Amino acid sequence: MIIWVYILLHLNSITRGACVCNIFLICSPNMQDMQIDVQNVPTNTFERAKNSAIDVDPAIKSLFDTGAHIGRSKSSRHPGMSRFIFGTRNNIEIFDLKITEEKLKEAESFLEALGKEQKIVLWVGTKPAAHPHIESAAKKLMLPYVTGRWIGGLLTNAKEMEKRFRYWQELENEAKTGALEKYVKKERLLKLSELQKLTRMFEGLRSMRLQPSSLVIVDSKEEITAFREAQKRKLSVVAIINSDCDPSDIAYPIPANNNSYKTIALILNRLSAAYEKGRSDAALSNEQGPDAKTG
Repeated sequence: MIIWVYILLHLNSITRGACVCNIFLICSPNMQDMQIDVQNVPTNTFERAKNSAIDVDPAIKSLFDTGAHIGRSKSSRHPGMSRFIFGTRNNIEIFDLKITEEKLKEAESFLEALGKEQKIVLWVGTKPAAHPHIESAAKKLMLPYVTGRWIGGLLTNAKEMEKRFRYWQELENEAKTGALEKYVKKERLLKLSELQKLTRMFEGLRSMRLQPSSLVIVDSKEEITAFREAQKRKLSVVAIINSDCDPSDIAYPIPANNNSYKTIALILNRLSAAYEKGRSDAALSNEQGPDAKTG
C-alpha cells in the first residue's frame, strides 16, 4: 500500500540566512527518485521539519489523503488555472491545497446561504467517478440531480421540458395501472422502451418543481452543456475543476482532482453538509420565532 505523508511547513527563519519556505515532503515507495532542491537550506532542516510540532490543517490533510492535489499533465493545463497550481512533478500538475481549501470554504458558505433560503440546487455529474456521489448527496437533501446524459434545454427551454416530463409521468402511470395492455405487443414494447429511456433521463429531476438557483457540477469541461445553459440563465455555479478546465465565469471554482472517487466524495459531502446546515438553521429559527414573540 502506498502511504502518503504530507507536511506543510512555514519556516520564517533558518540558520545560514533568513528565508520563507513552503516545503512539501511527499513520501511514497514509488517516489524514491524525487529530487528536492536543498540549496541554501541547512542539512538539518528536513530532520527538524519531521520533528516539528507545527500541526498540519486537518482539512488540507484530508484533501491530500484523497489525492485532491493531483492534476492533469502540464501540457493540458488551461492558462486560467495557473493561479491554483503549486508545482509540477513528473509532468503532472500539483494543486496548492491551501487555495483549494479556501475555495471550498467559499463554496460551503454560498451553499449554506442557499440552504437557509430553501433555494433549489441542481447537482450534476455524469462521469463514472461522480455519478454515485452526486446521486447520494442530492437524494439526502431531496434535491434534483443529473447523473445520466444532460438533457439539452433543461434550463433554457422550460416549456418543452415540462411537456416531456408530463409525457413521462403519463407513461409511468399507464405502466403502473396496466393501461399499456390495450396496445398490441410491438407497440407496448416500444412504449416500455421509451419509458425506460425517459426514466433514466428524468428520474433525478422528479423533485424539481421550480428552476434551480444554482448548480453544483463535477468537471465543468465534461458538463460543458450544463454549464453553458447555467450561464445563459445567469445562475451561480459551484464546480470541481481540474487543471484542464476553464475557471472563468465559474462563481465558485474548487480546484481539485475531479477524477478521484475519494476526492469527489469528500468535497460533495462537505458541500451537501453546508447546504443541510443552512436549511437546519433556518428551520430552527422559524421554530424559535413564535416562541420568542410569545415570550
